Amino acid sequence: MTFTNDKAIYIQMADRLCDEILAGKYKDDDRIPSVREYSVLLEVNTNTAVKAYDELARANIIYNKRGLGYFVTPGAKKQILKERKQEFMKQRLPELFRQMALLDITIDDVANAYKDIKSVKP
Repeated sequence: MTFTNDKAIYIQMADRLCDEILAGKYKDDDRIPSVREYSVLLEVNTNTAVKAYDELARANIIYNKRGLGYFVTPGAKKQILKERKQEFMKQRLPELFRQMALLDITIDDVANAYKDIKSVKP
């Protein structure tokens, strides 16, 4: 995984695990990789992975079964979707609309570009 400088690494790790839950790689009550497995996979310090898992556990996205590992909390996918949609609508969309206005891009232009992209993907 390539990390960026805009967020702490542990937050980027937590985001990646949420992305994997959204993509269906892990479903409700599925076991996720251990802290050590995930830190090795992403080539980060184990303490960084611990912080990511702690963050997700605090957010009720994952839970720990002592001695067995971490699992996806039932309903986590819905919760992640809800939070990400809210963030998108409040933080990203206003900037997108500002840029569209500056560049004279219409909603129809965006809709057509979206259709083009959707038609290319399988």
